[in-house]
Amino acid sequence: MAKRNIVKFGDEILRKKSREVTVFDDKLWVLLDDMYETMRAADGIGLAAPQVGILRRVVVIDVGDGKIELINPVITSAKGKQHEVEGCLSCPDTWGYVQRPAKVKVTAQNRYGKEVKYEGTELLARAFCHEIDHLNGIIFTDLADEMVDKRKEQ
Repeated sequence: MAKRNIVKFGDEILRKKSREVTVFDDKLWVLLDDMYETMRAADGIGLAAPQVGILRRVVVIDVGDGKIELINPVITSAKGKQHEVEGCLSCPDTWGYVQRPAKVKVTAQNRYGKEVKYEGTELLARAFCHEIDHLNGIIFTDLADEMVDKRKEQ
């Protein structure tokens, strides 16, 4: 495993739509492992492949309940509302309030290409939405209705 560089806000790759993964091989496994290591080293809870410069529909998430790997994820259901502060590893020192669903269901593939389904509420629902947005070239600041300066709060 190797830690990769995280692409920062302003890099055009963050605005591009990622391509579907069709080959489930060692190269994908290395990407997943590297992304997880990179996310953990940066104290993040989610990371999408475009954030490490790869335009593939790949996401890793860990909100404290263990690693979740999503290949070609699709939100199949969204219910309720939550309005919370979000940040992003690609946007250091930037936070904003974003309205997201309170509960989502996601269908994806795992590293072996097998279908997996997840249901997330609160933080996990927000992480699913945030990272899947990255796969479509959307950054949380596009959706934020109020930006917050957390440095002033510390």
